Amino acid sequence: QVQLVESGGGLVQPGGSLRLSCAASGFSFSSYPMTWHRQAPGKERELVAIITSAGGMTNYADSVKGRFTISRDNAKNTVYLQMNSLKPEDTAVYYCNTVKGGQYYWGQGTQVTVSS
Repeated sequence: QVQLVESGGGLVQPGGSLRLSCAASGFSFSSYPMTWHRQAPGKERELVAIITSAGGMTNYADSVKGRFTISRDNAKNTVYLQMNSLKPEDTAVYYCNTVKGGQYYWGQGTQVTVSS
């Protein structure tokens, strides 16, 4: 079955950086686009970044453009989110996601807290 396991979250000061990872298994990872979403307390889950199956195209929410970079390593079945110049408003639980056969799959999430 599809499994997505995020890691790399933590507490970081404003202006700092973190790199999130999402290890995928149970499906043909290289055939599917992948996304990162986030959900802050009291807010709806929002799309942060998306990458095509081969990694040739990416897109980002306006709020993270120029600061975050999504990438993938299809040999390792892993998608990454490099987050630079972090702001307090980036505080959220971050989830990786894919859609297979019309069904949405999510990991358990990893907490990112940006605070001094």
